Amino acid sequence: KAIYILKLIIENMKRGRPNVRNLVQQNLMSVLTVSQTPMTISALTRFVSKQINKQLSWNTVQKYLYELIEANKIQVITLPHSKFENKDGLTVYTLKK
Repeated sequence: KAIYILKLIIENMKRGRPNVRNLVQQNLMSVLTVSQTPMTISALTRFVSKQINKQLSWNTVQKYLYELIEANKIQVITLPHSKFENKDGLTVYTLKK
């Protein structure tokens, strides 16, 4: 029994720097939870960068956002173009309900 407990403790010990994927994805979820409106990737990049106090690339946020979309946690909303008909405009993201 003691060996099993020691094994669990060793497995749960974190070493090294924190996983960027988990950090960014958790912050994306928290920003979208607090936000009352859907947000673009650029807006999400600004908010998450400010929260973790580290400048993130737009591509990094997009990559982890798409992983959350594939996991059915975030919903994509494509808005119509403001000037041209039959064209897509901004793409915004919100929590899946």
